[in-house]
Formats: sequence, structure tokens, C-alpha cells
Amino acid sequence: MPDRDARPLIVAISSRTLFDLEEGHGLFEREGLEAYADYQRGRENDVLSPGVAFPLVRKLLRLNEGTPPELPRVEVILISRNSADTGLRIFNSIAHHGLSIRRAAFSNGAPPYPYVRPFGADLFLSAHGEDVRSALHAGVAAAMLLPSATASPSAAASRNPDQLRIAFDGDAVIFDDEGERVSREGGLAAFAEHELRRAGEPLSGGPFRGFLDALHRLQQAFPTGDDAPIRTALVTARSVPAHERVIRTLREWGIRLDEALFLGGRPKGPFLQAFGADIFFDDSEHNIVSARDHVAAGHVPHGVANNRS
Repeated sequence: MPDRDARPLIVAISSRTLFDLEEGHGLFEREGLEAYADYQRGRENDVLSPGVAFPLVRKLLRLNEGTPPELPRVEVILISRNSADTGLRIFNSIAHHGLSIRRAAFSNGAPPYPYVRPFGADLFLSAHGEDVRSALHAGVAAAMLLPSATASPSAAASRNPDQLRIAFDGDAVIFDDEGERVSREGGLAAFAEHELRRAGEPLSGGPFRGFLDALHRLQQAFPTGDDAPIRTALVTARSVPAHERVIRTLREWGIRLDEALFLGGRPKGPFLQAFGADIFFDDSEHNIVSARDHVAAGHVPHGVANNRS
């Protein structure tokens, strides 16, 4: 019997990441709101093409197969700066693609992030940097997604059509930015010494700790093994001996990550492509640049690497 007290994993996503709205967005920036509204109304029956997060959303919703509609394992909520009027094209495209998205917030140009917490979102994905920063400040895991310069991200994910694959950076994403602060202040040698001295001391949680917990609970609803519908990976610039504290922290939290790649500063993109990630989260814009040509990548503007002067 379904567990009626089980809380679904809730992902809030902007319309501009779900669908390709870049042409309309460019028009809005050039000619303003009225021209944009006319453009969308005139095309409201034209189906929008998938955006950078569309494959991820489709896989997330597929996890609801075999569950009653009123008791989903995953819920995806649309958060949009469109008005409900200009958003009709988005609703029509959702229906055309067969996406089970029932809840939405249209803010008509105002910042929509205040609605993310009331919806109970575990994760918020947007193409608008300030909305992402505001959600992070409010305690919600959030990342900024941008279209890739190539067509390869969806190709990497399509190698595992029946499995959702999510990859995370460690410091300033899953964990706090303690290690990055030490590294910036004292260099790699100081970082290695700091981590060795504190190898048995768990790291503090970062902005994605709550989302990781929720994702882990969802994983427990399925059998483990290579055929499990969700597979996760830690992809970090850390190397030996800075690995031990990470392993012990995850053990302390009771969290299972299926794979762990300690790259010692190697570019992350090729490894993420090999993993077949549907999405990767990192606080470093440099790492996002490496990843974006291979997989969908979400920038997490948190921690010392993203402090604004």
C-alpha cells in the first residue's frame, strides 16, 4: 500500500529552463513587455521546444509510474515570470509533451522566488541569477541553468533513458565552503593539512544538504543496484588525502552516493559525460564552463567563490 504520509520530492522549475524561450526572451530584452506579450499570444498554439532541463523533468516525472496520481513520489512545479495570459503557450506545451505538472505560479514580471518556499520545494532551477540567489538566501537548494553551446548534454543523459543520474560537487554545494576558504587563504598545502587534522570531524552541510536528504529518501523507495532508477555521484576536485573527511561525513549523515570521483583538479566535463549525468551542480563558474558542453550544469552561486565585492 502507498505511504500516505510520505512527502514527495518537490522540484520548482522556471519556464525558461523547461522550454526553449530564448527567442522570446531576447525580444523582451530588445523591445519590452508589450512586444513580448504580443509575440507569445500570437504563437500560443505553437509548441515550445524542450529546454535545458526538459530531459531532467521528464525523468523525474517518470519516477511516479505505478503510484496513484494523488500520491506522487515526485512533483514538479512551474515558477515563471510570465503572466498567466502569456503563459498559456507554456501550459499548452506542457500538455502537448505529456508532462504531469499541475501547480504553477506566474508572477507577471515580479520576482517569483517568494513562492518557492510555500510550495515546499526541495530544489529550484532557474535561468535568472537573482532569483536563484534569493532562493539560496531563503534556505532552498537552487541553481542557475543556462542553455549549452552544444547539443551534447541531452545526448549524454540519453545513454541511460531509464535511469535518473544526478552529480554533485562537494564543497559549497553538499558541504559548506570551509575547505574552499582555507584553500583560498593558505593554498593547497594548507587545505590538505587542514583536512588531515579534521579527518574524523564531519563537515557542515551546504545549501544542497536538504535536497540530498530528500533525494536519498526517494532512492530508498526503490531497489538498490545498477538497475535502480536513480543513481548519484560526487564529482569533486578533492584528491587523496582530502577524501577521508568527505567519506566519513556522508557516513555520519547516513547518505548513500553511488559513485565518488576525486579528480584532484582535473576538468570535470569529460567525467560527467562518462557518468551520463542528467544534471550536475557546482559552485564554481569555471567548473560549470567545463561541464556545460557535456551535460546540463547548474551553477550554485554560494560560498566564498561567489562572494560579491
